[in-house]
Amino acid sequence: MSTLYLTENGARVGREADCLVVYVPENKEQGRPRQKIRIPLIRVSQVVVLGNVTLTTPALWALLEQRVEICFCTGRGRFLGRLTPPMSKNSLVRLEQHRAHNDPVRAFMLARGFVWAKLSNMRTMLLRANRKREDATIAEAADHIGNLLEQLKGLEPDQVVNPSRPQAGTAYGSLLGIEGAGTAAYFGVFGRLLRDDWGFPGRQKRPPPDPVNALLSFGYVVLMNYAASAVHIVGLDPYVGFLHSSQYGKPALALDVMEPFRPLIVDSVVLTLLNNRMIAQGDFIEELGSWRLTDEARRLFLTRLEERLDTEVEHPVLGYKTTYRRALELEVRLLAKWLMGEVPRFRAFTVR
Repeated sequence: MSTLYLTENGARVGREADCLVVYVPENKEQGRPRQKIRIPLIRVSQVVVLGNVTLTTPALWALLEQRVEICFCTGRGRFLGRLTPPMSKNSLVRLEQHRAHNDPVRAFMLARGFVWAKLSNMRTMLLRANRKREDATIAEAADHIGNLLEQLKGLEPDQVVNPSRPQAGTAYGSLLGIEGAGTAAYFGVFGRLLRDDWGFPGRQKRPPPDPVNALLSFGYVVLMNYAASAVHIVGLDPYVGFLHSSQYGKPALALDVMEPFRPLIVDSVVLTLLNNRMIAQGDFIEELGSWRLTDEARRLFLTRLEERLDTEVEHPVLGYKTTYRRALELEVRLLAKWLMGEVPRFRAFTVR
């Protein structure tokens, strides 16, 4: 099963028997005739709609009956919303999630675990990329992140009145400071990992001021959707997080879960596409100071992202091989088991 990306503006999706039928309109500029594409429902695990695409009611019913989530984004990849099947009936795990959120010690332990895994995976990415480069600046950034990881070991929880709003001088404040310093060190040398000079000034989100930031932002939106889907499948509340503050409309837990996977999935795909020159400067369009991919390059990016999600890796806790796609769901299931007291420790996903 895989994700169905709907990217053609003006396309319409209907249902015929056990298949989705995608009607793609004629494109005279590209010399493409009108198309009718049949996709068996059994092969679809998720649908991502990018831009002006119409899904008929029978198609929506069929997807929801099969418990397939539909994510809606703008043509540029900005997340708009999600249509999901009914939430899991396991209300007990959600009650434990809320109790942990309001418990300063338990909440801090989870937040620290997510930060640890994120920084550890960032450091691993830098060390892997620098094996042949032997760049002293990259090595220095990796060492700095290593020192920050040592600081995390000695960081103990304290009593915070509201864990979702850490105050200066508290353990939560220190934790966020360490995360920020590690992320800055990583993206401070990210441009040096690129084969060509892409003029990457560092990580900037809204709007992305250069092609590399545009790729990263687009990839993170897609990854966040996968994390939110995993949270929904397990039955946790995606809006109640531990590292990210719980705010109205913010999928805090989904953002927590995706943190360790950012460098391993999205950053890895970006580096592969740019360093192998599969995507070039001409594959981007600049509009009002922000950048976006052309339709063809966007399809290539999504294809490579799907391939990365299906890459097998040994799970650090369970000890057997699984895909990154499955590892996202396993991350949430292990979190739920820790919340319910079924396992003594929650260890976020890391690679060596």
